[in-house]
Amino acid sequence: MIEIKPLHHCDAVITIPGSKSYTHRALILSALADGESELINPLQSEDTGYTVRGLERFGVEIFPERNRLHVRGSGGRLKTGEERISVGNSGTSMRFLTALAALRNGRTLLDGNERMRKRPMADLLEGLSALGVRAYSENGDGCPPVMIESQGLKGGKVKIRGKESSQFLSALLMVAPYSLENVQLEVMGNLSSRPYVDMTLDAMSAFGVDVRNEGYHSFYVQKGQRYLAQEYVIEGDTSNASYFFSAAAITRGKIRVENFNPDSVQGDVGFVTLLEKMGCDVVRGGQWAEVQGKKLQGIEIDMNTMPDIVPTLAVTAAFAQGKTVIKNIAHLRFKESDRMRALSEELSKMGIRVEEGNNWLTIEGGGAHGAEIETHNDHRLAMSFAIAGLVVPGIKIKEEQCVDKSFPNFWETFQKLYSTTPPPL
Repeated sequence: MIEIKPLHHCDAVITIPGSKSYTHRALILSALADGESELINPLQSEDTGYTVRGLERFGVEIFPERNRLHVRGSGGRLKTGEERISVGNSGTSMRFLTALAALRNGRTLLDGNERMRKRPMADLLEGLSALGVRAYSENGDGCPPVMIESQGLKGGKVKIRGKESSQFLSALLMVAPYSLENVQLEVMGNLSSRPYVDMTLDAMSAFGVDVRNEGYHSFYVQKGQRYLAQEYVIEGDTSNASYFFSAAAITRGKIRVENFNPDSVQGDVGFVTLLEKMGCDVVRGGQWAEVQGKKLQGIEIDMNTMPDIVPTLAVTAAFAQGKTVIKNIAHLRFKESDRMRALSEELSKMGIRVEEGNNWLTIEGGGAHGAEIETHNDHRLAMSFAIAGLVVPGIKIKEEQCVDKSFPNFWETFQKLYSTTPPPL
């Protein structure tokens, strides 16, 4: 457990690591490419480590070098035979490696920890089955462990529900060029977390594959396209930037975040716009943005396109005047924790009034006090509630090491906030 010391003055410059989402995608695409790719500024974390080890089990050679990863691509020819792969609680690794297993000749069993065994996979398994692969949940509940029995991807037309997770669509898109026939993916209903699909399309284009996107309702991938080995720079992680922007907002201080692309297709780049709506001043540069905190006002916002920073917004809202309404977030129940329930419980411990619906949270700002915060083994809860401790004495974060999942040096970076004024003893 770690206790956060209040910050009496905030004026800092922070540099964020590479994007977790782009790192996962670049690893998959470079693993399929023909030739050696160099990934520059990748996020090397617990989650991306699971993807690296899974790719190595498929016969892909990956070598780290300082702030780079060298990936010797397979040209789409993955190692055959029986494989068992564990991904801990990395949902992205599970979804992407499951789809990749469909390109192999052989059987692949993919499993994870107890929480991973509760995370849905049925839509992806049905999609792979429609493309000619035997893909099923071993326990018959649509969750891991999952078995992929494949002699390669045949291709064809797939209907996939877009509401639960965009990762299913992204996973199928990335392997589609290596199918025997053209692939058409038709999205049924609304597509959640659309910016993550934009990241997939952006990365695929950078590695040389075109996708025809028809209004996010249908995607068409021509067979025979191949990924080309690249020197690929991974931009900063806008989700991880959000904690430091929030710190500026609630302390009424000033924080500049570098390695941050204000024009990124990452959805979470929009967090600074939310802070503007809440009353902060924001300045954007070429590869940075700066937030000056002001008196905060509650807002009403649809967060479907920015699900990963709902915890950051919820904690920020606890220090705003009035009510904040966060809507269209039902899919947060299937993350590393049931984030809607967890946020409601932990904010309530701090004395914050929270109401939780099937698809929304309302948070009444003001009156926060210290509390021991259960992280629910969820990295985003740990980092978000740490920010509250900059203002409220007595905030203690349990199992703080869970940040290794996406931001291994978070606590060292967090400490830099105290550089202009040492924390009280």
